Amino acid sequence: MVESYRCGGTALRNLSGDKSTILVVDDEASIRRILQTRFLMIGYSVVTASDGEEALSAFRLLTPDLIVLDVMMPKLDGYGVCLELRKQSDVPIIMLTALADVADRITGLELGADDYMIKPFSPKELEARIACVLKRRSHKTSINTIIPNSLIIHVGNLKIDVNKRQVHKNEQRIRLTGIEFSLLELLVNHSGRVFSRLEILQQLWGFVPEMNTDTRVVDVHISRLRTKVESDPNDPEFIITARGSGYFFPRIVESEQE
Repeated sequence: MVESYRCGGTALRNLSGDKSTILVVDDEASIRRILQTRFLMIGYSVVTASDGEEALSAFRLLTPDLIVLDVMMPKLDGYGVCLELRKQSDVPIIMLTALADVADRITGLELGADDYMIKPFSPKELEARIACVLKRRSHKTSINTIIPNSLIIHVGNLKIDVNKRQVHKNEQRIRLTGIEFSLLELLVNHSGRVFSRLEILQQLWGFVPEMNTDTRVVDVHISRLRTKVESDPNDPEFIITARGSGYFFPRIVESEQE
């Protein structure tokens, strides 16, 4: 049974869209309670689920704005949930993992999660990352609502609609997650400029990373983006590696207003 927090007998989910809804999925009741309480205090609506099957049911029923998703759960683990969600949605997913192996930790990113945090984690840091993701999505919605025309960038076989946040490859739309499009947008808007991994973390994840920050999260998203936009991900023409420095998009000379 999916848990939904209620106050005064009224569910706190705001159907008007004025309040972002977060789905917290974790088999540890203590973590669900802590995150639920903190998120409610800072103004979010909160729904919780204790396993992967409940998570998918809650998603279909409530379409939350963001999901905090544990990896190790009964019935269906976080990887399975992430895989299923990415077949139908680009909802932001932040995974929580207690797995020690780096390869295990980044598996969620490879399946389409936007970010991950290692248990035990700082709730304040999680809140900051959530705020950054939701702000980015809010900006996307306001642009789509206010600006009827879109800046269309054509480069090679790609058509990038900056305002609608859509990408077409060979006239076929390709599905990008929110973080993947934001990564592409960052590189495209500053085409020709090399961004280091630390700069990308700061620009997209919204926090100032330290020099010893694990930057593999950036590499995984770059790899996923290449598999979607490049004709040959092993010999990319759009998302270029500046060896020892970072990544860049070739200088763009062709764009148009539609």
